[in-house]
Amino acid sequence: MNPCTDPRALLRQLYDVAVQRAQPSHTLPAFLPPPPKGRTVVIGAGKAGGAMAQAVEALWPADAPMSGLVVTRYGHVPPRPAGLAERIEVVEASHPVPDEAGQRAARRMLDIVSGLTADDLVLCLISGGGSSLLTLPCDGLTLADKQRINRELLLSGAHIGEMNCVRKHLSRIKGGRLAAACGPAALVTLAISDVPGDDPAVIASGPTVADPGTCAEALQILQRYGIDIPSAVRAALESGSLETPKPGDTVFGRTEVRMIATPQQSLEAAAEAARAAGLAAHILSDEIEGESREVGKVHAALARAVARRGAPFRAPCVILSGGETTVTVRPQAAGTPKGRGGRAGEFCLGLAQALQGEPGVWAIAADTDGIDGVEDNAGAFVTPDTLGRAGAAGVPVAAHLDRNDAYGFFDALGDLVITGPTHTNVNDFRCLLVLARPAGG
Repeated sequence: MNPCTDPRALLRQLYDVAVQRAQPSHTLPAFLPPPPKGRTVVIGAGKAGGAMAQAVEALWPADAPMSGLVVTRYGHVPPRPAGLAERIEVVEASHPVPDEAGQRAARRMLDIVSGLTADDLVLCLISGGGSSLLTLPCDGLTLADKQRINRELLLSGAHIGEMNCVRKHLSRIKGGRLAAACGPAALVTLAISDVPGDDPAVIASGPTVADPGTCAEALQILQRYGIDIPSAVRAALESGSLETPKPGDTVFGRTEVRMIATPQQSLEAAAEAARAAGLAAHILSDEIEGESREVGKVHAALARAVARRGAPFRAPCVILSGGETTVTVRPQAAGTPKGRGGRAGEFCLGLAQALQGEPGVWAIAADTDGIDGVEDNAGAFVTPDTLGRAGAAGVPVAAHLDRNDAYGFFDALGDLVITGPTHTNVNDFRCLLVLARPAGG
């Protein structure tokens, strides 16, 4: 494909390649353990849960007994291939704010793994989104409390590590507690990473992994962002009675984590596809964090330097990055339309504003799960004429940034990226295409 002919098509192709690289059906076979002497129980949570469960069902020997329960996000169960027997029940629950369905699934999961023996095997399928989908509040905390705390964390600008530290210490199943419930069976966690650094203790709040965080840290995070909790729960955090299992605890003696897909692998797949199209490809990092709009401005500065000075890279090229940025939702005056959009869209708003119509620069930013926040889009495109078209349509970029309304801005321009659920999740995908600047430009 000639990138000059259809830059949008090329960008979308690279996004699709990145998503395909993280599909469980392609990545899981090399990591599946053999059947045990006893029973095999499959549990798990995450946006990729349905696809991971189907991959296990397709690969597991027909004569080896297997059963289990996995919870995924509403609408994220993939179509079942013809002839594939259903041996793992897949249920749906709410994300990013937990609901009763997720709480029921968590309770059932603990029941399913109780009473296992040393001859049994537990396969735990974990992917991004599991923190919300697998919810079981600690004593003294109601589901309504957990929902409120989760909403406030999401709006606070807290990064994923901070949010998950709180979630672990306010849960009866996260932060290694699910692993403790599985003993004495062997436990193999198959994980798809959606977090910077691929730390299994952070993915889905690490339900089967030792937690290095502390009650004191969780309390500090809640105080930092002004999030209130019931007095009994605060006292429990202060006393340390809500502490999670730590590294070296005997409950992890027969546990193992196998990372089956990561953001870096998807970025590398996209880079390889770009090179096959005749473009140089540069991966900045798969661990970029920070305010989405500010990260967009930094990417814009880099793209301008490449377009104008040929440094630090020479055009034509693509610049790739991943990670998990944040959006701090700003208070709005009464009567102001409510903003819609997620991290990818807000990145694109900041990028477009900072590029100021730079010739020869196109971009896509999209979440690899197909959903940017809670909307129906994965992300958005930015083009050299984004601001020009927005001005002609009466859609001011500054006003939409002020109210965190990336969806409204890019919807008005026809620049939303809509894929539907992809059944995997390796977090944000960002790609800038920088072509040679027109002569005299």
